[in-house]
Amino acid sequence: MQRELSTLPLQPTLRQKLNASGYVTLEDVSDMKAFDLSRDLGISATEAMELLRIVRDYGGKVSRSGGNPEDACSALDLIERREQSQSCVVTFSEKFDDLLGGGVPLEKITEFCGPPGIGKTQMCLQLAVDVHIPECFGGVGGEAVYIDTEGSFVVERVAEIAMATVSHCESIASSNGVGIHRGVMKEFDVEKILSGIYYFRCHDHVQLIALVHTLDDFMSKHDKVKLIIVDSIAFPFRQDFEDFALRTRLLNGVVQSFNKLAANNKLAVVLTNQMTTRFDKQQRSQLVPALGESWGHACTVRVVLQWMGWQRQAVLYKSPSKRDARILYQITVAGIRDVHCLEDDAIIPHQETMLID
Repeated sequence: MQRELSTLPLQPTLRQKLNASGYVTLEDVSDMKAFDLSRDLGISATEAMELLRIVRDYGGKVSRSGGNPEDACSALDLIERREQSQSCVVTFSEKFDDLLGGGVPLEKITEFCGPPGIGKTQMCLQLAVDVHIPECFGGVGGEAVYIDTEGSFVVERVAEIAMATVSHCESIASSNGVGIHRGVMKEFDVEKILSGIYYFRCHDHVQLIALVHTLDDFMSKHDKVKLIIVDSIAFPFRQDFEDFALRTRLLNGVVQSFNKLAANNKLAVVLTNQMTTRFDKQQRSQLVPALGESWGHACTVRVVLQWMGWQRQAVLYKSPSKRDARILYQITVAGIRDVHCLEDDAIIPHQETMLID
C-alpha cells in the first residue's frame, strides 16, 4: 500500500499545495528533482529539497531504521563489531590523536570549531592527505571528499603536506626494512594522494544541500572514500537566513544525511564551525560555536581550537568515549604537529571555560 503525503510531518500550507497539484503519495514525488517540484508547487528550491529529504527518510524508514525485531543485536555483538572495525584517520600529531582516542574516528561526525586563523582549514587539509596513508603504516588507505564553502582550499598547500607525509612514510620504510613497507611505497606518492581528493566548491546552502543528496550515488562509484570534509558547515547557513526554524530543519537534514553516509560507508565526517559571541545575564561576552545550542547535539565529537597566549590549543569538549581534555599543537610547513615542551608532556584534563573576550 502506498503511503500518502498527508501522513508526513509537513506544514499545512505545503500539504495543500501538494494536494492541489495532484501529488498524493510518496511515489508521486520520490523521483522528482527539486527544481521541478519547486516550480510545480510555487515554493523555493530550499523548501523543495527539504521536502524531498523528508520523503526519502520516511519512504525507507522501516528498512533503514532497524525497527524490525529481527535486526536486534546484543550489546556484546556491538562491542565485537566495534573492536573489529575500529579505525581512525590520524592527524600527524601524536597528542592530538591521543586526545581523540587514536585519531578522527570512522563512522562518526567530528566537528572542529574555532576563530579565524586558528588552523581549522589546515587540519582539514592534513586529514585529507592522511586518509591516504596505507594500512601497513597505521592508516586507513582511503580517499577523501573535500567540500569547500569558503574558498579556502589551496591545492599548493595540500601538495606541500602530501610531500611531507610521503617523506615520513619513506623514512619509516627505510628504517624498518620490512618488505611490505617498501612495496607499498612504490605506489604511494604525492600524485596518488592528490588524485584521491575529490574537491567540490559550494557557494551557498542550496548547492551544499543538493550535493549532500547526491553523495550516496557518488560513494557507490568511489568506494575507497573514507573521509568527507565540509569546510565550513557554518558559512553557508549564516548568510541571508531570517527563518531560523527553517535553518535548523535544513541543518538537521544535512547532519542526518552525513550520519547515514558515515554508518553505511564506514567513513569519517569532519565539519568545521565558526565562533560567535554570546552574552550572559551580566552582559559578559563569551565565544561559543556558531549555529546555536541545538547544533551542539548534532556531532558525535566536538573539538574547540583556540589561542592560549601565543600558542594554539585544542580542547575536547564532547566525546562518547574520552574525557574532556586539552593539548597544544602547532602548524608547520609539513602540517599539523605536536608542541614539544616540558610543561606539555601529556594530555591535560580540561578545567577551563571557553575563551572570554
